[in-house]
Amino acid sequence: MEQFIQDWGYLALFLYSFGGGFVGLIFAGVLSYAGDLNIYISILVAGISNFLGDQFLFLIARKNKNYAKDMMKKYGRKIALAHLMMRKYGSFVVFIQKYIYGIKTLIPLAMGLTKYSATKFAILNIFATILWACIIGYLSFTAGEYILSLSDDFKYVGLGIVLVVFLLISYLFKRIEK
Repeated sequence: MEQFIQDWGYLALFLYSFGGGFVGLIFAGVLSYAGDLNIYISILVAGISNFLGDQFLFLIARKNKNYAKDMMKKYGRKIALAHLMMRKYGSFVVFIQKYIYGIKTLIPLAMGLTKYSATKFAILNIFATILWACIIGYLSFTAGEYILSLSDDFKYVGLGIVLVVFLLISYLFKRIEK
């Protein structure tokens, strides 16, 4: 299993981070602490992929508004929340959206539908992504020590605990949004 993670972990992290990456980067941080991945490479891979994913969503909305609107139809409440956040926080929403489950992919789409500057979005997205990747990567790496110290013989049990905790947090965020 460890060899599989070492061989395919970065590719999996890249693919997962393109659409979000929060939980993937947390797992990568814990796996980095365990010695299966390198934390610096994990942060770099997740950051690049997350940046590209947000840019892709922004450009989809900018170039094909009808397609983006169709994609967003099923997320009525979340879209309303995204628009409220854009009004309330302005450009700072690019930084905030990285940490909020459920609207992370909707903010770039919503911003792409507006007349928001693509250059300004890209610049803010670079800084927001660097900050996000470093904070989440470092915190998860640091938490890896605690999580994996719970059981030296069963270090992947700690990963199961992380998964359960973050699924619970995701569930709570979904409940709050409703």
